[in-house]
Amino acid sequence: MHISDTLRYTTIPLADGSGAIPAVGFGTLIPDRAAARQAIKTALEVGFRHLDGAEAYRNEDVVGDAIKEAIAEGTVRREDLFITTKLWNNNHRPERVTPAVEASLGRLQLDYLDCYLIHTPFAFEPGDEQYPKGEDGRPAYDTGVTLLETWRAMERLVEEGKCRSIGLSDIRLDQVREIVANARIKPAVVQVECHPYLPEWELLDFCSKHGIVLLAFAPLGHGMEPRLTDDPVLKAIAQRVGKTPAQVALAWAVQRGTAFLTTSTHPDHIREFRHRCSARRGLAGDPGRYRDKHPFERRRGHRPAGVHSAGEMKGKPQLGPCRNVANLVRFTFEKDVSESTPFLR
Repeated sequence: MHISDTLRYTTIPLADGSGAIPAVGFGTLIPDRAAARQAIKTALEVGFRHLDGAEAYRNEDVVGDAIKEAIAEGTVRREDLFITTKLWNNNHRPERVTPAVEASLGRLQLDYLDCYLIHTPFAFEPGDEQYPKGEDGRPAYDTGVTLLETWRAMERLVEEGKCRSIGLSDIRLDQVREIVANARIKPAVVQVECHPYLPEWELLDFCSKHGIVLLAFAPLGHGMEPRLTDDPVLKAIAQRVGKTPAQVALAWAVQRGTAFLTTSTHPDHIREFRHRCSARRGLAGDPGRYRDKHPFERRRGHRPAGVHSAGEMKGKPQLGPCRNVANLVRFTFEKDVSESTPFLR
């Protein structure tokens, strides 16, 4: 069993001309090394071509071994893959950026990266400690470097051929604006948590305007109760169109022009992924086309200060439920869309 061919080959062009990113990617944040290796190999076998990793995951060597084996076995060719990894917080100093990417390339056993992201906008004190702490036990931040200075060093990596595109991750809109306003090489990709409960419309609009691909992680929510797939609105739509709530949420992600990541350690779940992603192709046009019909909302205000993923929100205000089933049905499957772009056939 494999990803449907139409989705497997769906890509989103990168505005910098470096190529195109697959609409669907496989995340490699899997702590168990043996499970990670098998999961990545299975993902490549069933049709995933974008692998998303990071220095901070501490398993780039495992990702590299899985890629090498898949290429040797004839499952994939390097030129068919889109490999992303990320610069960690303790390497934000400009002089540390090139050694960091070279170390990642060595672990991945690659000559170049398709995309290199700054993992977070927060710089830690430089050194070998992944999570340095001060005497008070709190994270030891580096106030001697700015995000823009780190970005300048990232730009040089593109010019040197070490990576074909660069981008940002886990970042706020105002920070993206600053980089775009001052960059010689603009971000090709911005990766954030994004799903129907956290749609990031303003960020998506900005990215679309500037030719930046918004790459969503946790497209089905992360660490939330109740689960996104248990939401009554999604369940009502799923029942109406004869699909699952997960299929509805993922079709929505592709329709609005975003790429997204998924992951699993279970081979059967990976192989069955095509059932969750039976979307045919993306919807051209303005991603904000249906903004006025969008029915999702947060229950109270914005994220608490310092919280950067829904999984960190235990004990804090949670995301609000979906509402207005009729509007979401029109939003996702109104007649002209369902006929011209059959996401869930």
